[in-house]
Amino acid sequence: MDALLILGGLLLMVAGYIWVIVLAFGTGLLWGYGSLFPPVALAYIGVHWRTARKGVGLAALGCIPLVVGLALLASHDAARLEAILSLRWLKPEARPPAELAIALSGEFNGKPFAPQSGELIGGVLSLRQGHDFYAQRELQIRLPAQPLGALRLDVLPEDGGALPEVELSWLQPDQDLPEARRLLRGYTLHLDLRPKAPNRLEGEFHLSLPSDYRTTLSGHVELYTDRLRYRHGKVDLGYDSDDTLALVLRDYLQRRFASRDVSLVRAPSWRAASHARPLRIEALVAGQAQVLELTLEKNARREWTVRGDAFPALPAEPATVAAAAAPPEPQALPAPGNATLDLELVQVEPQRYSQRLVKATTVRGRIAEGRFTGLDSEGRLVIRREMPGAGEASYLLRPAEIARLELLER
Repeated sequence: MDALLILGGLLLMVAGYIWVIVLAFGTGLLWGYGSLFPPVALAYIGVHWRTARKGVGLAALGCIPLVVGLALLASHDAARLEAILSLRWLKPEARPPAELAIALSGEFNGKPFAPQSGELIGGVLSLRQGHDFYAQRELQIRLPAQPLGALRLDVLPEDGGALPEVELSWLQPDQDLPEARRLLRGYTLHLDLRPKAPNRLEGEFHLSLPSDYRTTLSGHVELYTDRLRYRHGKVDLGYDSDDTLALVLRDYLQRRFASRDVSLVRAPSWRAASHARPLRIEALVAGQAQVLELTLEKNARREWTVRGDAFPALPAEPATVAAAAAPPEPQALPAPGNATLDLELVQVEPQRYSQRLVKATTVRGRIAEGRFTGLDSEGRLVIRREMPGAGEASYLLRPAEIARLELLER
């Protein structure tokens, strides 16, 4: 009601002003054109009051519903009235800070490239400009494998073998589907990316394609390594992604079955879950297959949750105090052929296994295979993998992340 009163009052005032202009044109052309400007209109009202008072009366009549509407608005929403009167709505809306620090110079298909999002997931490095389903411009580089830690990669135009595939795609203003071009070799690529907590990689990026592609990019990039988002150091459960739903489901199953040994076999996408209907969930809980029908929805805080979830939190894991032990006795190197290494021995005497070909399997089931080069300053195992004609990839693994370490050669 208050909005209608305010709008009605403003319309009456505008109609009164227009009436004054019409009356001014009836008096004379100069007064008519001059009254298009409010100061001249005020002068006309003062000089020709008897003629202009009809329009002034209509404008004054509009003040009544305007004042009543503002009074009603102030009685139940004073903050909104203050915002209207302060004219803050006339100022341009401040843009939120960018999520990722991406600063690239150069050109993409002959045009500027300013990506707002970037990720390295499933071995595919993607930089996108635009937020629609089809990006305005997008660069994808398909790597041989998803890096587990730091990544350093160098490709030269004369390199051969299995190289990363580069794909450019762009959307023309008059097109519904993007155009794309792929390149398998003959380009220059340099990546030097380092992990950044909690789920990012950042570092140097350089790409130069043949001249007919009109693409040369160089600068600093920051990439997500999964589709989780964090807020104040915690996972943002309101973010719409399959990884968010998987995290919510694992937490729910752990609390429901009182077991931390949970792995999802089949989980719905967040788009399917947005319809708030029962969905089939398949999981392994403590080695036992479980098939459930669950409904995912957003709660009052706009966070994803399982409908009817009232299970208590799991008790905290007991802290394990490792007894101080003497360094293990030197042992002979295990025979090659997928022999399991003692991780503690590798930490104590890393030089004994330097430059040996090893394979590390993480607790998440990922595999890092390459030459063991030692421990870094934080005690992480460094495994370097040479890529055919494409430089090398470095894996930095914490001992707690490794489920199995195998020696592949002496």
